[in-house]
Amino acid sequence: MVMTIAKGLEGVVACTSAVSSIIDGVLTYRGYNIDDLADHASFEEVAHLLWYGHLPNRTELEALKSELARHADIPDELHQLLKINVNNVHPMSVLRTAVSALALYDEEAEDNSLEANQRKAIKLTAKIPTIVTAFARIRQGLEPVAPKPELGFAANFLYMLNGQEPSDVAVKAFDKALVLHADHELNASTFAARVTTGTLSDIYSAITTAIGTLKGPLHGGANEQVMVTLESIGSLENIASSIQQKLDNKEKIMGFGHRVYKNGDPRAKHLREMSRQLADQTGNKLWYEMSVEIEKIVVDKKGIKPNVDFYSASVYTYLGIPRDLFTPIFAMSRVTGWTAQVLEQYADNRLIRPRAEYTGETNQAYVPIDQRK
Repeated sequence: MVMTIAKGLEGVVACTSAVSSIIDGVLTYRGYNIDDLADHASFEEVAHLLWYGHLPNRTELEALKSELARHADIPDELHQLLKINVNNVHPMSVLRTAVSALALYDEEAEDNSLEANQRKAIKLTAKIPTIVTAFARIRQGLEPVAPKPELGFAANFLYMLNGQEPSDVAVKAFDKALVLHADHELNASTFAARVTTGTLSDIYSAITTAIGTLKGPLHGGANEQVMVTLESIGSLENIASSIQQKLDNKEKIMGFGHRVYKNGDPRAKHLREMSRQLADQTGNKLWYEMSVEIEKIVVDKKGIKPNVDFYSASVYTYLGIPRDLFTPIFAMSRVTGWTAQVLEQYADNRLIRPRAEYTGETNQAYVPIDQRK
């Protein structure tokens, strides 16, 4: 048997899917162009689209919003878990553990029926913002803020994080960011979730797997590193020399390039505009202007365009979100896509089991321990 190796599984088609697609550089959710959804749809509408295959009518949308609000609280025991160790721990590690723990408080955790898993998709989506904001406040010595049922998904997160209702501009920007991150075909975390699902494990296990995968700096953690770069450079005057030094040292400039998009990430332009609007609103244009200048230099010198992570860093910073919460926010949105893909995997499952080409020693013989050097 001759095996062909595709390092990183690049170019390998591992499954069929009707959830999202990237064809000729165009991202769609269920056939809807991401530009159309980003400009017109709310995050709740997109969640419904991913889970049920169609955009909701008004009654369906209100029902989904009601269910998300109803399930937003988390168990008291989970609040206590979040308080155990709040120092020097990454929020993604906390989220990974908390989502796994949620299974202990769900009487349907082991029910793999479609209906039960659809309900669990809603529960997971509803509870992750509460987990993230509760931990963010606890580590500051503040009490968690309970969700407000009357607020939308994006507004509720910002309210629970900061303790005050956000501006309309902030809500609109954050809601659009959530729409842009909701799904992205067979990316690393989605593939990881489908591998776990392929064993017929439960949905909590699959989403815990996905969160662990998203934590890596080459996936969801990239937007954190973008902000690290901006903060380390510090000013417009330092950009040219700093970026040139990175290029000379062959350092990866986070937030640029994408394995799938060769002509630019279609989501980046939306986040660029959001960054501009928030810079104008806050009166602090530094992060936006620095980002624009870095983009010019990297595109000019390397021909590589920004991806979704690059401008999301400044958007979240303008919204007053701490840098290490950027990736949990990614998870907060992407859980809708993960769960949609998990539901699809359950519906037409086969254990995912690729092969590896062996490159180690051969023809080894056991040597008794007393005869070994």
